[in-house]
Amino acid sequence: MSAYSPDVATSPPAPHDMPVVIIGAGPVGLAAAAHLHERDVPFLILEAGDTIATSVRAWAHVSLFSAWRYNIDTAARRLLDTADWAAPDDDTVPTGRQLIEDYLQPLAKTPAIAAYLRCNARVAAISRVSVDKVRTDGRADLPFVVRLSDGTDILASAVIDASGTWNTPNPLGVNGLSAHGEHDLTDLIDHALPDILGADSDTHTGRHTIVVGAGHSAANTLLNLARLAETTTGTRITWALRGTAEHALGDEDIDELPARGALGSGLRTLLDTGAITVVEGFGVHTARRHGTGIQLTATDGRTVTADRVVAATGFRPDHSIAAELRLDLDAILGCTRTLAELIDPNENPRSAIVPHGYAELAHPEPNYYTAGMKSYGRAPTFLMATGYEQVRSIAAALVGDFDDADDIQLNLPETGFCGTGISAEQAGRDIAARLGIDPELPGALAAATIALLPTAASTSDAVRAAAAQLGVDPELAMQIAAVDDKPGALPSVAGLISLTPSAAGRCC
Repeated sequence: MSAYSPDVATSPPAPHDMPVVIIGAGPVGLAAAAHLHERDVPFLILEAGDTIATSVRAWAHVSLFSAWRYNIDTAARRLLDTADWAAPDDDTVPTGRQLIEDYLQPLAKTPAIAAYLRCNARVAAISRVSVDKVRTDGRADLPFVVRLSDGTDILASAVIDASGTWNTPNPLGVNGLSAHGEHDLTDLIDHALPDILGADSDTHTGRHTIVVGAGHSAANTLLNLARLAETTTGTRITWALRGTAEHALGDEDIDELPARGALGSGLRTLLDTGAITVVEGFGVHTARRHGTGIQLTATDGRTVTADRVVAATGFRPDHSIAAELRLDLDAILGCTRTLAELIDPNENPRSAIVPHGYAELAHPEPNYYTAGMKSYGRAPTFLMATGYEQVRSIAAALVGDFDDADDIQLNLPETGFCGTGISAEQAGRDIAARLGIDPELPGALAAATIALLPTAASTSDAVRAAAAQLGVDPELAMQIAAVDDKPGALPSVAGLISLTPSAAGRCC
């Protein structure tokens, strides 16, 4: 790959010398770089944060929905293999932290990428050299000008925006607007996926938390709060959602990702045991400070008061940096209109996995693409593997290899699923190795216990009854059900759920 000077000069460089600018150094942005490298296309990655994968670091404690084999881009793997990379086990499920440490950091450090990666480079705006949005004549032949927040202008032959949506979460308000008073309560409102069992545990231990939202982030947070509540006193959980819990739980049997659908099964168990208080039909209108806590008021006047709120209300794209480009955005989702027809949750199952490439991501502005999470707009169904295929197709299209660009090769198993409950199996194997027992016993005990919970006086009683059913020593069963290897740890509903397919993954 030839070297180039990316800053605007008096005479713009020839088109073949200008880089493709990639916005965002997350999984999809780095995958785009790997594909462009393979095609000998110069590129420059611009990352707003001071390190790669800034957004992933915010949910580093969360497990993915799928095993490693579906979270490593093909071109990135080939590049890493040339650097004597120690590849993780394809059949284990990584957390966000492991994704960074075992894959993204090594990838970013390869010479092919490291030399063309700029951190602390926030993109403020994108346009075309010497013309504004109105000018048509000769527009497609002009370079892009990418302006950074420090005033630097960078020329580009094409732009791939893989900056994601993590920094633009949806507000609490039921109408898509911020709830009245929401902006004044940022000290009491957490956004999606706080580290309930780790760095943020003190914030929620012994306190009452309201989780607002009905998606996978809400389910993950509720499960972790339930686990915290079973090991601490005074920890309470309320789930406020504008629809019904039954609708939010979904149907595990029809979700194309069993791991994702199984989140609903875990929540259903917690609801059946009374671990969570549910408030349905609660559309948040107002948020106000109430003593040292927070009170939410619904549009119908009902109120819920707690110590904290987790706003797991989803995300939305911010296209403001591309205001001078010609975008064709769907009025509902904020993604391209062509892609919206495939992923609109009003028309398609929320669990749908839809293979697509450059054609569905193209705008009237030639050679400008949004990829990764941002490409899906407000749709909740994006998968990392989908983003990898997007940028493979885009890279092929940028060099005119349209046969390859049109040959969509989404890397999924024959079933179409990315996850199968593997992290639950992994947790069971870990317990089995620690206790020297059959690896299948933890999962079998968890399933039998959960089935008995609705009629048992306590979780411990359900564990003992399940042990009797399976012919297992009750003390050994209690050790298995405790999940935690700390002395004196007691069995918990959330811990048992982690040994069933409900723990097969959480994100992406």
